[in-house]
Amino acid sequence: MYAIADFLSAIADVESSVDPITIRRKSRDRYAVSPLLRQQLQGKYADVVVSPKDKAELARVVVAAVRYKIPLTARGGGTANYGQSVPLRGGILLDMTQIAGVVWTKRGAIRALAGTIVGDMDKTARETGQELRMFPTTRATATIAGFIAGGTGGIGSARWGVLRDRGNIAAVEVMTAEEEPRLLELRGTKTLLVHHGYGANCIITEVEMPLTHAEDWRETVVAFPTYMDAVRCGVALGTTPGIVTKLLSVHEWPTPHLIQPLRGIVPEGCSMLSSYVASASAYDFDEVVAEHRGTVVAAAPEGEGAYGIPLYEMAFGHALAQIQKTEPDRTAIEGFFHTDDLVGLVERVHRRLDGVGPLRLELRRWGSRLAGSGSPYVNFESEEQLQRIAEIMQSEGAGVANSHASSVRAVGKKDVTAEDIAFKRLCDPFGLLNPGGFEMDESDDADVGADLPVSNWVARRVG
Repeated sequence: MYAIADFLSAIADVESSVDPITIRRKSRDRYAVSPLLRQQLQGKYADVVVSPKDKAELARVVVAAVRYKIPLTARGGGTANYGQSVPLRGGILLDMTQIAGVVWTKRGAIRALAGTIVGDMDKTARETGQELRMFPTTRATATIAGFIAGGTGGIGSARWGVLRDRGNIAAVEVMTAEEEPRLLELRGTKTLLVHHGYGANCIITEVEMPLTHAEDWRETVVAFPTYMDAVRCGVALGTTPGIVTKLLSVHEWPTPHLIQPLRGIVPEGCSMLSSYVASASAYDFDEVVAEHRGTVVAAAPEGEGAYGIPLYEMAFGHALAQIQKTEPDRTAIEGFFHTDDLVGLVERVHRRLDGVGPLRLELRRWGSRLAGSGSPYVNFESEEQLQRIAEIMQSEGAGVANSHASSVRAVGKKDVTAEDIAFKRLCDPFGLLNPGGFEMDESDDADVGADLPVSNWVARRVG
């Protein structure tokens, strides 16, 4: 189908592989959290894996791909949940993990090559008494370019907001997929053109991120008699500026039992709030917990919890991955709670979905106010089942994104504006960057994905 032999001859000594096992492994990400994507992405593999070691080799790969009109799908650590790094129409799997390393660190900022592991950036920043404002739950394996291209926020969002909030991405350098590739530098709100583009509108080569003063963090697990007790406590903590937290993750029983490392820590029948709180805020944190009928059942310095893994690996999308280790049929959709009456909205949705599955809620700042994201962990039955849940949440005022699709439009976290389309055409004039991942028009058909009603994610509004 594609002129792979000619392409390989053109890139000469750039590392590549046509080994079927390597191709299958590199053509997958963590989309197995969706039973629908598990079916729909089956058999979608690249024809060759290419691993450039620097930007000069990357440019040679791009030139050859453009010459022979072969699709290019960029991949970092393969930690995406929606199949964003799966080559939908074959071609070249562009492994970016060797283009890695911290370029520089200074007061208030750090810059790194695209394939740098986020945890390595944070480690480097900590050597200067600083830390990243936020990082994904896949910090140990995710690349910084993958985080920017596909992530929303993460650990630190409880204080600093999400990636699309102004100031949370300092700069992005990208390479165009042209006959003569160019490097473009984006700053300010222009970085949002890349954010949630899933690598289908440009090739990220460097990322600059803001830093903050490194804190002494305490991991804390709190048990509550009811889910709404935990929600009210989380909201109270998240709206108290003087209490410094970077994770506020609320889970309804039996989630603490479904996540194996937490079994026996949270008492039977209790809902849970897991958090990172600055040691200097611990006393006030504990007071707020007690005021909301909470009991601290585990507390330890960061990385020393009795559960044996980082506490943040049991939050956000990572929590579902933990649950699926023992209950593989569990899945979820992504609800968005963004309102002045946050507790009221969550309570209404909780009441309507009682019995569907335990709810989760990740509390984080979103623009100027606290917001939440989450939905029930349900035993998957059908696409229609997920549609009903989405419609119920929307009827109560929550927004919904589609975590069972792999294209930019279908997921619904990014408004594809005229500026986005112009940027895609500028950087990818031949439509080679993972075709099917970034539909240029609403009438275009995405290659894969459930047809869930998505709305009100307000991904592009700048706070």
